[in-house]
Amino acid sequence: MAERRPLPPPLPMPKPGLWRRTPPAIFPPIMGLFGLGMGWRAAAPAFGLSPAISDLILGAVALLFVFALVAWVAKPLRRPSVVLEELRVLPGRAGLAAASLSLMLLAAALAPFVTGLARGLAVLAFSLHVGLLAVLIHVLRSGPPEGRVVTPIFHLTFVGFIIGGVAANALGEHEIARWLVWSMLLPAGVIWGISARQLTRALPPAPLRPLLAIHLAPASLFTIVAHGAGMEAAAHGFLALAVAILVALLLSARWLVAGGFSALWGAFTFPLAAVATALILVSQGAGVMGWIGGFILAFATLFIPVIAYRILKMWAGGMLAVRTNAAEA
Repeated sequence: MAERRPLPPPLPMPKPGLWRRTPPAIFPPIMGLFGLGMGWRAAAPAFGLSPAISDLILGAVALLFVFALVAWVAKPLRRPSVVLEELRVLPGRAGLAAASLSLMLLAAALAPFVTGLARGLAVLAFSLHVGLLAVLIHVLRSGPPEGRVVTPIFHLTFVGFIIGGVAANALGEHEIARWLVWSMLLPAGVIWGISARQLTRALPPAPLRPLLAIHLAPASLFTIVAHGAGMEAAAHGFLALAVAILVALLLSARWLVAGGFSALWGAFTFPLAAVATALILVSQGAGVMGWIGGFILAFATLFIPVIAYRILKMWAGGMLAVRTNAAEA
């Protein structure tokens, strides 16, 4: 009589409940959409455009962000330790940082209309980002050594506070903005330096190359915040650095996208909008610099929504959580 083989273990069934596996990867493209709206806000006075364009974009993105935030917060409300699990993988680290930074951008977007609410949101977002950084440091210290390798995502967590300077300028707190510029220079410089050294030793695998675009964001944000705080000489210096990084990325564009589309393409969105905003603000729409900024903003207006749509479509279809290894509550 033939020996009976044991039955395979049953497939794990998803737990009942809404939004148990919302992926943090939804937030980087939403952050890019916020950046696009801020770019159009800068373009309105520079090119004589209607401010209604930026208001419409920012209003729509604000609603999308609130929905996405509620969908993700449902996870830690069920099981708080899910935050630790999200921070153990690169898409989770990038996504959670982008979520708190998007809250800072929401504060900057609301500042001209509801100052009190914007101020409260800015303080909340800054506090949440401090907490996120503390938890990430714990995860890095307690995790395996390979998880401590410096990546461009470190800019989002360690340098992302510079976005608070955008909100601070919008609220008239220019001293805070100046302090953030100088205090964030050191971590940004360390991350740029380590990343440059890594590139001379080994090239990143194709799927991770889009993350290199994040290096453009801090230089662009330093330009934006310095300009808003009246630090014109510093703004021009930071803009020169941003343009140098942009040129390097453009020359490597085919190499950067060799791995094909993935959720990590969300890393392209905010830096593109930020550099366009920086060029427009410093030039005030005049000269070659202004036209280049306007062209990049026009391209970003076509590019960023497409990337955001494709990533959010993956979320709606249930594939984004699987492909980014999102934690389940």
